[in-house]
Amino acid sequence: MKMSYREAIRQAMHEALAADPRVFLMGEDVGKYGGAYACSKGLLEVFGPERIRDTPLSELGFVGAGIGAALGGLRPIVEVMTVNFSLLALDQIVNTAAALRHMSGGQFSVPLVIRMATGAGRQLAAQHSHSLENWYAHIPGIKVLAPATIADARGMLAPALADPDPVVIFEHAQLYNLEGELSEDFRCDITSAAVRREGTAVTLITYGGSLPKTLAAAEELAGAGIDAEVIDLRVLRPLDTTTLFASVKKTHRAVVVDEGWKSGSLAAEVMARIAEEAFFELDAPLKRVCGAEVPIPYAKHMEAAALPQAPKIVAAVRELLGK
Repeated sequence: MKMSYREAIRQAMHEALAADPRVFLMGEDVGKYGGAYACSKGLLEVFGPERIRDTPLSELGFVGAGIGAALGGLRPIVEVMTVNFSLLALDQIVNTAAALRHMSGGQFSVPLVIRMATGAGRQLAAQHSHSLENWYAHIPGIKVLAPATIADARGMLAPALADPDPVVIFEHAQLYNLEGELSEDFRCDITSAAVRREGTAVTLITYGGSLPKTLAAAEELAGAGIDAEVIDLRVLRPLDTTTLFASVKKTHRAVVVDEGWKSGSLAAEVMARIAEEAFFELDAPLKRVCGAEVPIPYAKHMEAAALPQAPKIVAAVRELLGK
């Protein structure tokens, strides 16, 4: 069945709402407007205002309300319009949702799902172009997901809602219009990385909105006789190092592609894990392709220059291989 990434998210939410009366959706403009990215379009008409709840413009308030609802036995899906707005709710997410199981000695859990758009590429400048996935991947007590395919956009919500702890799902805004075939086998876990392309010469490690660019780079490299393996992390916390190490042991080289800024990036954490646990499998130094160390520019050509792109990935691999 052919569908868009956006429609896959809508179907996943529809299925969850229909299957469990405890599930409800809340966030800014998720009701009558259908969501800032049209992911909840039509759900209000089916499930009504009690379960599709528009909220005031207060992330601190409605994320906190979602935590309270989860503690009370419900299964909230909280939509935060963009990742930069989630910073207004960091206190609720970090100090409350992520910590309550630990601080209560296991007496409480917070089965909360927070969805948010992330990433650049839409000329929204420094205000709405952040890639802060690594901020959340740093926090114990939550799971962090980054579905990069239509299948994962469709399949990750159900296990996220079944998890007893908070799950944050990052949806790269450049992927919403992505279209493709959804197979009947879209169910997935929320613990493992995925090998998106088999290869033997170098491992390309990425996630989210950088996956299409990385796959495009791998295709270009294949034309030059360089067989690249592509790993989609897709679960940013906890990291599936087993899949990473297995690939590095096969290729003996790795390049990490991360739209986040280089300093303190998820790419740095991935490289550190490989260096700690698989150093003697490497035949060359690790490399990374990250976002430039600047607030994301508005001008289209400058924005493109600030982000990882397929030619940059190809160049990094060629430099690594000396080709």
